[in-house]
Amino acid sequence: MKYASILETVGKTPVVRLANIAPAHVQLYAKVESFNPMGSVKDRFARAVIERAEQSGALKPGQTVIEATSGNTGIGLAMVCAQKGYPLVIVMAENFSIERRRLMRFLGAKVILTPAADKGSGMLAKAIELAEAHGWFLTRQFENEVNADVHTLTTAREIVEDFAGERLDYWVSTFGTGGTLKGVARALKAALPDTRIVVAEPDNSAMIASGIPQPPTSGAVPASHPMFHPHPVQGTSPDFIPKLAADAIAAGSIDIPMPVSGADALRCARELATREGIFAGISSGAAVAAALKIAETAAVGSTILCMLPDTGERYLSTPLFEDVSAEMNAEEEAISASTSRVLVPGPAAVLSTPVAAPVEVDAEAEAFVTEALRGSDSQVVMFALEWCEFSWAVRRLFQAMGVPYRSIDLDSAAYQADDWSGRIRRALEARTGIATIPQVLVGGELIGGATDVIAAADSGALLARLQAMPSIPAVRNVAEPFKFLPGWVARKVDR
Repeated sequence: MKYASILETVGKTPVVRLANIAPAHVQLYAKVESFNPMGSVKDRFARAVIERAEQSGALKPGQTVIEATSGNTGIGLAMVCAQKGYPLVIVMAENFSIERRRLMRFLGAKVILTPAADKGSGMLAKAIELAEAHGWFLTRQFENEVNADVHTLTTAREIVEDFAGERLDYWVSTFGTGGTLKGVARALKAALPDTRIVVAEPDNSAMIASGIPQPPTSGAVPASHPMFHPHPVQGTSPDFIPKLAADAIAAGSIDIPMPVSGADALRCARELATREGIFAGISSGAAVAAALKIAETAAVGSTILCMLPDTGERYLSTPLFEDVSAEMNAEEEAISASTSRVLVPGPAAVLSTPVAAPVEVDAEAEAFVTEALRGSDSQVVMFALEWCEFSWAVRRLFQAMGVPYRSIDLDSAAYQADDWSGRIRRALEARTGIATIPQVLVGGELIGGATDVIAAADSGALLARLQAMPSIPAVRNVAEPFKFLPGWVARKVDR
């Protein structure tokens, strides 16, 4: 088939049965959005928003387009703007995967990075500021009705056609802007009213499941939701509930909010690859994890469809690929050595995700910290965030050095009720005088945060301290420990 341009290939993505990972009593399907030309569901919005703006006159010939995005919308817009000849500026928090910014720059876009600590609302504020200062066209993906409309007109219609004459018991999706959620949910409620809408979100950042509404917005930038915590499912669940997602909540479109753990999202993304041959990202893993939870109690013969928003190639520098080495492992070396020609392996690794912040103290939290540090004079204790790139940097360093340690991961779901995580952090700050996470104590002595620990490794002080502790087995020195820091931080560290 011939097309006038790459833009005509957007949409009409396949629905594929996941027979290998689904339990036998249900039929589990996935709508594989990586079949879009730039590899994600966001290609649909990118094309629609530019063409709608051209038709209305909101976008003038040669005018610069700008958007705040974790990556997929930006990549889609880069494709559309390249084909149509519009300059594009993308604003993205610096902690999102490096592949995304490189893809956008390769397609001709300019990528402006904002501090990781400012979260999604911070990158949106910067995009608004730049658009107003320069008269650029802001696509407003978090609130633009085109984002929902395109999914009503294309994604939902494709689903209804694919399941014509059949039952569809559950439709499962994550949410980022809420465009897919609002657009597909309202169409399915009209065309397939028996289909239940399931929304997957990180269990440690379960904003929808909490029932707590999005705080009122003062000005153009939404406030962070009180239930938001850093998580590994990039592109989903920003630090606020966007207007489009809030619309779906208000309309009663969501039947089941389904929190899933970051570990389950990563595991299911890997299983999609190794058991189904489908290369998809972490948000796809989250949707599959939610679908499998639904399947546990679903009636025999139920049909479940989950959305796979994007391809896995833009997650190479995230925890999804943490255990995938660029070099040969022992089994591969053995295969290589089974014949006369032998190749030599080498190193690997990388990571990502942000931190949070403290406030005041209570007795229960103080007691928890005291108990956690009991006996710390003979061990290494780290107060950390499971999905924080700085915590990951320390973990990678300790792994390389062979250091046994205890990690108390304050962003895990177990610590979220009643602000337990925040209360522990305030108690910890009162004890150490430091507000940031991670905090590492070696033999009862506070070493500090990630850069402090890595600097101590670089100077040799950490190795000496560890070797002086009889309870810790032999540890080893590592060359260039600053390499374990995220690349965007390592370049800023003055050593």
